[in-house]
Amino acid sequence: MILEIPALTGRFITLTPLEPDADSAALFRISHAPGVAEALWRYMPAGPFPDAAAMRNYLHQWQSQADVMAFTVRASIGGEGTETVPVGSISVMNYRREHRTAELGYIWYAPAVRRTKVNTEANYLLLRHCFEVLGCRRMEWKCDSLNLPSRAAALRLGYRFEGLFRQHLIVKGLNRDTTWFSMLDSEWPQTGQAIAQWLYQDNSVPLSTLTKLAGS
Repeated sequence: MILEIPALTGRFITLTPLEPDADSAALFRISHAPGVAEALWRYMPAGPFPDAAAMRNYLHQWQSQADVMAFTVRASIGGEGTETVPVGSISVMNYRREHRTAELGYIWYAPAVRRTKVNTEANYLLLRHCFEVLGCRRMEWKCDSLNLPSRAAALRLGYRFEGLFRQHLIVKGLNRDTTWFSMLDSEWPQTGQAIAQWLYQDNSVPLSTLTKLAGS
């Protein structure tokens, strides 16, 4: 593995390096509840899985890639500094040390934590680490062009739309047009400050408004 990132702790979540043998049972349980799996895995490269063992095997393959660092997202129960439980996963991927670029992707969460601060803080912690510790010049976000929630999340976090790659991939036997977004190191100080303000100070103004102002 050419990329190693330690556990990162925020106010609402902790990111711990994915351990498929230890984490897969809980991750399978929260992502394969009745009525959940089909929508959750729709735009992911694999899944849903027939059982926890199959998911564990896939996560081993995913984590073993040289340019991937996958995390289990753990949300606090009862406030800061208390017990945490797995609520999803996020990865730093396509890391290219020679160019100092990387991508955040393979992101999913249990329905219970959607529309909370979980995803925003998970992305904030990793963007901050990639820009400020790893010295990345560019961070990328790519998604299926049909995945409207993912496209909205990228813009909300302050990424800038770059374009559409037509017939970019075949995923689960279907054509995928891929929408590309990016964020540069020169943009991060203002964007990061806007995200931190929304997370930890005042969320009365929509984050999309704050990040748009930061990038203007």
